Amino acid sequence: MTTTNTRAAQERSAVRLIGLWAEENRVRAFAAVALGAASPAEVAERAGLTPKATATALLRLREQGAVTADQDGALRVGYDLFRELARATRPEPATDAPATGDERTDMLIRTFVRDGRLLRLPAQWTRKQLVLRYIAEQTFVPDVDYPERVVNDKLRAWCEDGDVDHVTLRRYLVDLRHLSRSEGVYRRLA
Repeated sequence: MTTTNTRAAQERSAVRLIGLWAEENRVRAFAAVALGAASPAEVAERAGLTPKATATALLRLREQGAVTADQDGALRVGYDLFRELARATRPEPATDAPATGDERTDMLIRTFVRDGRLLRLPAQWTRKQLVLRYIAEQTFVPDVDYPERVVNDKLRAWCEDGDVDHVTLRRYLVDLRHLSRSEGVYRRLA
């Protein structure tokens, strides 16, 4: 299967998964499993559902992989599915396109950033500033307000499997004035 076909299949899976949450009984059953209900009877009790409604909801949740059963039959959240879909629905970075238009800067950025992830920050201050500016420009739209939670989520994506955490990255971006902060709201200035 080609990358395009794989991506299309993953996107269809994500859409089907989203459709699961359109029915209240499935949401309640899923919540019960997420909170520790390990059997259909426990799900029914915790979710306040009839046995039939519980069975129908769990069937759909298991068909889509949102709920799984381990070897002893205990119900569990299908975290692997959610991780896979989260990775699959991230925008693909443009790895071949020049990042800045300056060949030396592009080469520097490719050294420290791969596949939309920050591997590490350069030790040299001027290089660190270039990489941080690149991250700010690629992540935040100028003159748009971002709550701290959104900023953290966006920066976590850069930090996944890297040496730098999102809090350090956020602090650098504010200190270098790539982002302004006021009352928990961040903004990239044009």
